[in-house]
Amino acid sequence: MSTLTNTALKRALVTGGSGGIGSAISRRLAADGFSVIIHANSHLATAQALAASIVNEGGQAQAVAFDVTDASATAAALQALLEQGPIQVLVNNAGIHDDAVFPGMQLAQWQRVLDVSLNGFFHVTQPLMMPMIRTRWGRIISITSVAAVAGNRGQVNYSAAKGALHAATKSLALEVASRGITVNAVAPGIIDTAMSQGSFSADDIARMVPMKRAGRADEVADLVGFLASERAAYISGQIISINGGMI
Repeated sequence: MSTLTNTALKRALVTGGSGGIGSAISRRLAADGFSVIIHANSHLATAQALAASIVNEGGQAQAVAFDVTDASATAAALQALLEQGPIQVLVNNAGIHDDAVFPGMQLAQWQRVLDVSLNGFFHVTQPLMMPMIRTRWGRIISITSVAAVAGNRGQVNYSAAKGALHAATKSLALEVASRGITVNAVAPGIIDTAMSQGSFSADDIARMVPMKRAGRADEVADLVGFLASERAAYISGQIISINGGMI
């Protein structure tokens, strides 16, 4: 396993870590020497299996489950994790989409999508800030979407949630820049995961993506791994797209 300088004892939390992109990120961070905490909501067994696989490969990993939309449950879970030490890398990857054209969108569709991505960002990130600040080193990386950059029909709620994370990323980066903490967002385009399969045909991808293919989860994970490393210490407040040239 490759290990980046000074990361062996650092802990990383990946929310939504049991999904396609989340699992690739978890594996990448573990390979880079972080002790990875893989979060799940309803798929704890999947997260536990991923953690076991990482451990079998020589890495450090554990799985946790909590609902990021539940402020008190999230606070309790994070407090238990913080008793083991600070979490210095946070990847806000948890998110859902519930698509509908805006005139036909139900209130519940709007609220749930924003609740997971935006309120979840607050519920998870805010309790970790002071412990991270005390270490004077940290990385906060939020996984957003090309929809937040360019918009997408049928995803006003999703675009709004992820776009708000872009604004939050820029503001938080300013607040903690002097504390050795960087804050960035990664905005993927069409990535080949179970969530995207069935949403885009080969013809759709060829038409929408100049590179004529979907991205891979490990390509997103490689970018996240770099942003979490010492080498990215001067990159903060940025929205970095990874979309095959879509925009």
